[in-house]
Amino acid sequence: MIGKQHVQAQQRVPVYHDPWARREAWRKHPIFSKSSNFKTMFPGLGIATVAFIAYCGVEHFFLKDKKHH
Repeated sequence: MIGKQHVQAQQRVPVYHDPWARREAWRKHPIFSKSSNFKTMFPGLGIATVAFIAYCGVEHFFLKDKKHH
């Protein structure tokens, strides 16, 4: 008797009619997409931007220098 998981696993396997399609399938993987590469190009940029804006806001409103030249 064939298990249910075995049948489901067989159904998910793509059928390649081209002999080289299996070797080229990695190019279509989502990790290599342009949007994925753009998101990971600058790790921490979003957090750094928010921190810089918060610093500028605190400096502008709370750390004003009363003496001007």
